[in-house]
Amino acid sequence: MDSKELVQRTTSFAHRAVKLSLSLPKSVLGKHVSGQLIRCSTSVAANYRATVVAQSRASFRAKLSIVLEEIDESQFWIEFLVDEDLMNKSKVRDILKEAGELKAIFYATRKTLSTKR
Repeated sequence: MDSKELVQRTTSFAHRAVKLSLSLPKSVLGKHVSGQLIRCSTSVAANYRATVVAQSRASFRAKLSIVLEEIDESQFWIEFLVDEDLMNKSKVRDILKEAGELKAIFYATRKTLSTKR
């Protein structure tokens, strides 16, 4: 998978997460989770785009680490909203799967960078 495909995939993930967030109940907890999920999921897409234009290997690795943290946080908030009965797990299964796949890709990429010198 090349960087163009990952830019598209992370952007699509962000859009899907925003739509999911906006469909949450307007309770105090729903609003909190919604805001958190919007913030971290859009950060995945924005920070991945930043990796594409990184000026050095060190900069790329640092930005990729941010992407990895943000996709992990996105996954947390999606799992949390299910745990709190804000949404049925069947409605978030696909986006949760995508978060897991993206996390695995970014982790493997970062690990590969650590072994190459």
